[in-house]
Amino acid sequence: MKVRIISGIIGGILLATILVIGGVLLDIGVLIISIIGVYEFNNAIRQIDGMRTFPKINYLFALGLFALNLFNVNGHIQVLFFVYFITLLCLLVFNEKARIQDISMTLLGGIYIPFFLYHVTLLNGNILIWLVFVIAIATDTFALFVGVAFGKRKLAPKLSPKKTIEGSIGGIVASVIATFIFALIFKIDDIIMLCVLSFFTSILSQVGDLTASKIKRIAGIKDFGNIMPGHGGVLDRFDSILFTAPIVYYYMQYFL
Repeated sequence: MKVRIISGIIGGILLATILVIGGVLLDIGVLIISIIGVYEFNNAIRQIDGMRTFPKINYLFALGLFALNLFNVNGHIQVLFFVYFITLLCLLVFNEKARIQDISMTLLGGIYIPFFLYHVTLLNGNILIWLVFVIAIATDTFALFVGVAFGKRKLAPKLSPKKTIEGSIGGIVASVIATFIFALIFKIDDIIMLCVLSFFTSILSQVGDLTASKIKRIAGIKDFGNIMPGHGGVLDRFDSILFTAPIVYYYMQYFL
């Protein structure tokens, strides 16, 4: 626990610094996390009998998303997606060793990691980017503590035996309260709308956590990696962020 707390504090300081500075530094940070995440995902899938991915294609996809944002041409993302899909299909056709399940798993990894994380860069420079992390951290932290203190009914015993329904509810409530305080401090309008966002995003944040647990369960591994002592790999720490970032971005686009 001591190692977990220390590495968590160091990681939190680094994350906050990158968010404050923003700009290209944030874009580079998201790119690095995406590449490491793809690497971890590939290693996990390879533990499943007969399964594999083509990580180099997803590395290039992550670089393509980075370039779109760097040159401010995000409106052309459909072109990148076309190139990405057609590359996977060409690989299926011309690589005799490529099977459709390998292509499908590669596509899953590309959407699940680089594309979901890409939404963090779309929020670059917007105060609401902090909500991506406020909601995820408040949910994870209080779901743990409330679950330990009051948890009795298991949320998903086969995927994550320690998670409880009481802890889940505690995480949601804490997320809404944290969002309310955040909006007051930064004098953001539409506080009620932000609290609604927090409520649903907190739920899906926990779905993101369980999604990572499901993948690890299928692969037969405990953690995706060991880049953060006491926490595991990048995907172990960003499993919730993968889900919260797109939700915050699209909610901002359509409702705020």
